[in-house]
Amino acid sequence: MSETVLTLTGVSKHFGDISAADDINIDVGQTEFFALLGPSGSGKTTMLRMIAGLETPDTGQIVIGGRDVTRLPPYSRGIGMVFQDFLLFPHKTVGENISFPLKMQRKSKVAQEENLDWVVNLVHLEGLENRYPHQLSGGQKQRVALARGLVSRPSLLLLDEPLANLDLELRKEMEVEIRRFQLELGIPFVYVTHNQEEALTMSDRMAIMRDGKMEQVGEKLSLYHDPTSAFVASFLGSPNAFTGEVIAVEDGEVTLDWIGHKIHARGHGGLKPGDNAVCYVKSEKIQMHAGPGAMTGTIRDVIFKGQYADFRVVLKNGQEITVSGSHRARPEGEGDMHVTWKAEHADAFPASEG
Repeated sequence: MSETVLTLTGVSKHFGDISAADDINIDVGQTEFFALLGPSGSGKTTMLRMIAGLETPDTGQIVIGGRDVTRLPPYSRGIGMVFQDFLLFPHKTVGENISFPLKMQRKSKVAQEENLDWVVNLVHLEGLENRYPHQLSGGQKQRVALARGLVSRPSLLLLDEPLANLDLELRKEMEVEIRRFQLELGIPFVYVTHNQEEALTMSDRMAIMRDGKMEQVGEKLSLYHDPTSAFVASFLGSPNAFTGEVIAVEDGEVTLDWIGHKIHARGHGGLKPGDNAVCYVKSEKIQMHAGPGAMTGTIRDVIFKGQYADFRVVLKNGQEITVSGSHRARPEGEGDMHVTWKAEHADAFPASEG
């Protein structure tokens, strides 16, 4: 990881009996795009607000650029922030909205003009400086909000679900653009979202949060392919879940009896024979061909999704699973088909965690 810009050590925050953050420890490097990912109520926005100085931790320390900023106000932290609802001033022009942080910092008019020109070119808003928010499209408003967060050239940019209110096509376009901004500027972005596609598209590393705790932190591919908890395994991707009894354990691999079928997976949480376990297998890891341990079924439906399709397969034991792959992979004709996967692509955890 590059030189650390942001460090949280033992950070906790409670609202009455609710723990919004519980002993959080993270480091974010100089050139990192770091995502805080989790369902609603997991504590990710509270984490961002504490980094920004909009909330004060009950315990712990927040360091930005080597300075302890735990008790400092937002304007003393040298950071930028972009909100979900844009929060543009309706009576101010695009230029005035973008320059507002510089005005609050009492920068000279020359500095304001120089930074405005720089950031307007960065986010492609040339020629729109004199328009008002009501004259802008949703994408243009988002660019204004981003420009305002970047205009003071912060050491760190915080983004709180900034794409949540955009339509699908515009959201995908802005995912690419926001990542481009981060790479060009070479400063860390900390990005809060509940949308795993956004996090996987843009981030270098991410933290999965649940109930105020960090479930797992690491590089995005590591979290996706090597989950360390049942929650992470079930939350990332589109996994199938199989619940059964452990009948064998050998060299870290467990065998489950799932309604008459033997399922092989990587074991987690100290599983042993006789334990109930839940096994997660991502739909794209299941292959539609015969092989050792293959299960037999029939295709009930095919959900076309453009470059790939989701096949809904009813197995002989009556259970239904989802298999993702090329829509051209559908077997010809009627009758039985087979599904199988490698044990290294499946993860089993104690059923109590699933």
